[in-house]
Amino acid sequence: MFEEKISELSKSTPASFIRAILKTTENADVISFAGGLPNPISFPKEEIQESTNRVIEQYGSRAFQYSLTAGLRELREYIAKHLKETQGMDVTPDEIIVTTGSQQALDLIGKVLINQGDTVIMEEPAYLGAIQAFSQYRPDIKTITLHSDGMDMEKLEETLKNSNAKFIYTVPNFQNPSGLTYSAKKRETLHKLSRQYNCILVEDDPYGDLKFDGKPYGYISKKEFEGSILLGTFSKTVTPGMRIGYMIIRDPELRFRINTAKEAADLHSNVFSQYILWDYLTHNDVQEHILKIRELYRSQCNAMIAAMESAFPESVTFTRPEGGMFIWATLPKGMIALDLFERAREENVVFVPGNPFYVDGRAAGNMRLNYTNCDEKTITEGINRLGSLIRSYGN
Repeated sequence: MFEEKISELSKSTPASFIRAILKTTENADVISFAGGLPNPISFPKEEIQESTNRVIEQYGSRAFQYSLTAGLRELREYIAKHLKETQGMDVTPDEIIVTTGSQQALDLIGKVLINQGDTVIMEEPAYLGAIQAFSQYRPDIKTITLHSDGMDMEKLEETLKNSNAKFIYTVPNFQNPSGLTYSAKKRETLHKLSRQYNCILVEDDPYGDLKFDGKPYGYISKKEFEGSILLGTFSKTVTPGMRIGYMIIRDPELRFRINTAKEAADLHSNVFSQYILWDYLTHNDVQEHILKIRELYRSQCNAMIAAMESAFPESVTFTRPEGGMFIWATLPKGMIALDLFERAREENVVFVPGNPFYVDGRAAGNMRLNYTNCDEKTITEGINRLGSLIRSYGN
């Protein structure tokens, strides 16, 4: 009835394949490797309950009132202090904007920076939420193939030379969907090229704290982020339901435009959640909590890799992430992941086929497997089912 009234901008926004898949996982019999869901056993429910009560008792109506678009001052001060302590970054609270998850940050970047036809650069494969957020503004997206240690830097420089790209979008730590991490050399080269060609470097780091061993890598631009936009989130380390992320923007004009765009979108992110999160962060040993998550995810990742080594034919290759939430598997030549998905769904196991992670939506022979939302026994059972289907494919 209203089809002719729908805007062209809205029509250009692709629907999320994952959101559609998640509807099928409401069935308790389905083993899901599809969503990028943190494990619910990692949620600090009791501590959040204590913080909720304390916020209501101590701050009362302030926690229920309208607030600043940039976010709760106390939370931004905490983020700045944390980045100073963990990454040596000299960030001020005024350079931070609290967002409704990282997804809103991506939308704001697209809204403020992209005119129709502008060139933006993304990894291939790329985070599908970023593809979705940017595509609605109709840019010319140039993709750079990911190798095991990061983007193809020669192709990146060639693309920068031959285009006036607005920004480069990257997830350098345990990338979604591939699970890959940039090497020190490629981090340095990426930062250098972005400055050389006056191209904004958008660093999205939702998984950085989830490094299985050793100190997290942190942002590529942590020592010099004047020409960067840095994204962070508490969805993977505290709880995704609060939908609290943040942007770090040093350039005052860009920060003003982003803040204004957010003001027009939602006035500010949920301030009650911001108060609760801030109280939780300041009353608990957050690093100890994150260590427990890292140990949990390391065990789950190892269980999935062991199951894949046992159940999958040798013609299937896959990444071995150092952290994060995903493994990227490449199927035997000629096998289409979407076809396998349809067969797997009949066996009550689901994953994300590779096609939505490619800007051109190709019939990809890859699949993204999430290991953080199933116990090890369930992981093994689900991988065994997939292994049987791969071996029987074409029969």
